[in-house]
Amino acid sequence: MDYLSKAIFNLKPNAEFSFLDTDYSTIKWDILDGDAPTKKQIDDEIKRIKAAEITDAKAKETKRQAIADRLGLTADELQVLLG
Repeated sequence: MDYLSKAIFNLKPNAEFSFLDTDYSTIKWDILDGDAPTKKQIDDEIKRIKAAEITDAKAKETKRQAIADRLGLTADELQVLLG
C-alpha cells in the first residue's frame, strides 16, 4: 500500500476514496465521515509513518544482531539461516 493511502486510512479509517498517481489534488472522497484531512495533515502523517518504519527496521536489526551474538554468528550467517 502506498504512503498516501496509509496516511488517509490512519487519519480517516472509515473513508473510501480514490486518487491518481498518489496526488493529493486528485483525491475523490466517496465516503467521508467529517472533514477531509488537509494536505498538510496527510503529509505530516506520511512523515510519521516513514519515521516509524525506520525505527521499526532499526529495532528489528538490533534484535537480529542480539540473537546472532547469542548464537555466536555474524548477522549475515543468521540471515542465511533465517532465509
